[in-house]
Amino acid sequence: MDSGRIDFLYLNEEDMIKSGVRDMKECICAMDETFRLLYKGDYRMGGDDANEHGIRVSFPKESIIADMPLSEPDYRFMSMPAYLGGKFHMFGIKSYGSNPNNGKLNLPRSILMMSLLDVVTGAPIAYMSANILSSMRTGAVAGLGAKYLSKKNPKVLSVIGPGTMSIYSVYAFIEVQPTISTIKIKGRGKEKINSFINYVKEKYPNIKEFIVCNSIEEACKDSDIIYFGTTNAKKFEDNPYISENWIKKGALIISASALLVDTDFLSNKPKVRLVADNYNMYAGWGYGRELPTQKTVSTLLGMGFYDAVCENKVSKEDIIDLGAIVCKEKIGRENEEQILIYAVGGMPVEDVAWGYECYKKAIKNNIGIKLNLWNNSSSIR
Repeated sequence: MDSGRIDFLYLNEEDMIKSGVRDMKECICAMDETFRLLYKGDYRMGGDDANEHGIRVSFPKESIIADMPLSEPDYRFMSMPAYLGGKFHMFGIKSYGSNPNNGKLNLPRSILMMSLLDVVTGAPIAYMSANILSSMRTGAVAGLGAKYLSKKNPKVLSVIGPGTMSIYSVYAFIEVQPTISTIKIKGRGKEKINSFINYVKEKYPNIKEFIVCNSIEEACKDSDIIYFGTTNAKKFEDNPYISENWIKKGALIISASALLVDTDFLSNKPKVRLVADNYNMYAGWGYGRELPTQKTVSTLLGMGFYDAVCENKVSKEDIIDLGAIVCKEKIGRENEEQILIYAVGGMPVEDVAWGYECYKKAIKNNIGIKLNLWNNSSSIR
């Protein structure tokens, strides 16, 4: 930048598509490098411990203040800041507003934007549409788990909750495990299930079979990779549940949302192995939080096994961070019969990584609109 002048690049959704935001192969490579840096400690997220997911603004259930928004499920605003080092050396903030009523306006539930800032000066570098970006990095992180944790040559993939997040995750699964030929689906609405199948068919015509299941048990049985992409339920007991009896030997279970699992299943070593994307982030989420008292048989996997550790159902030492496996410091799968459970929560360092890669391509190909913040900083001193 010129002395005293700041320009930044604006990228709308179409610009992001032109800049390769939908390139799953490259996104998985970026997530691979992100997890290497995560394990090495070359990153910062929010909070003094550098591991906060983000800061959320919620609303009261009641208010005497006129026009104060009131609490609803999935109605929130959130900011997710992070620094990522290595080749990225970039600070970024993903922000979004979420309202379940947006569908009535033909809008997605969440509307996301990503800012990239110079890590030395704090000057804005880019401001970009982030709905696809966020879905891509979410799918790529699930795919990264399938790359390092799945048994060899998996053929059957199960998807519980066939929403947008699951569509992008399926793209990633097929990218890293091209032997997948059958997809089993458990969803709540016929329209969403059919939409999911049509999306995947169009992109991957080599998938030979789609099986719509009537229960989670039916979906889980005989599957090599089982992906949960459901929305977290308001009540603990309303979250999806899986039984060890439904899971075949060698299966990989990926929990990208709340999931109920029997305590004995989690603690069944060495038959079962637990992997988190970043356990320390969940410990930060859970600090000061009152644990549900009714959990006598099942525990919740919406917190990266943190609840299970707090309840002394598993030891923290039983949980492996994916970054340690990516860096070959720990072994993921010990044998082909072992069942692995991978808990994914999402981190802003992932948004920084993929946002930066898209920004680089936009600059290289002259995509986007260059905007001026100011020409001479002396006027604001």
